[in-house]
Amino acid sequence: MERKLTKLSGVMLLAFILSGCVVQQQQQQQPAPVEPAQPFPEQPQPLPTEPPPSETVPQPPKMQSINWDASVTPLVAQMLKADGITAGSVLLIDGVKNSTNGSLQRAKATAALQSALQNNTQFKLVTPEQLATAKQTLGLSAEDSLGSRSKAVGLARYVGAQYVLYTNAKGDVKSPTLQMQLMLVQTGEIIWSGNGVVQH
Repeated sequence: MERKLTKLSGVMLLAFILSGCVVQQQQQQQPAPVEPAQPFPEQPQPLPTEPPPSETVPQPPKMQSINWDASVTPLVAQMLKADGITAGSVLLIDGVKNSTNGSLQRAKATAALQSALQNNTQFKLVTPEQLATAKQTLGLSAEDSLGSRSKAVGLARYVGAQYVLYTNAKGDVKSPTLQMQLMLVQTGEIIWSGNGVVQH
């Protein structure tokens, strides 16, 4: 009986030892618990540097820079030498008309024409003030470039001008051509015309 108990206790002891080994083995096989990842200490973010304005704001299309003085002066010089002009006559300068395929600085072009004729000896000019008053009296817009010849002739007669100078910018807006015509108000006859390329 003692021998059986000893044997039994020996078997149980062995079983305990073996089960302890198995448990230990299982514990060893289990992956170590994953520690929660430590967040990296936050790096101070560098302040965004201001990008150059050209990168952030799209540039509007550049308006062609036209040298109107250099463009109109040669044509005005030709016109002043035209035959059949009565010296001392009154000349009405019609605003430069834009017949190009784009936007043109008409006011600058008209101002350059006025300037080129300012000190001429052939004509007396209808002043911009007289022209503005006449347009107002006749119910025309101050911006009206008189597009139609009949309108310009009516205005010229109203201000007592004997001649009208038409100027028209035509073609591609990047390199337009200028056409000028000098017309006798009384008969509607074109007594001089000239063409020139716009200077940049």
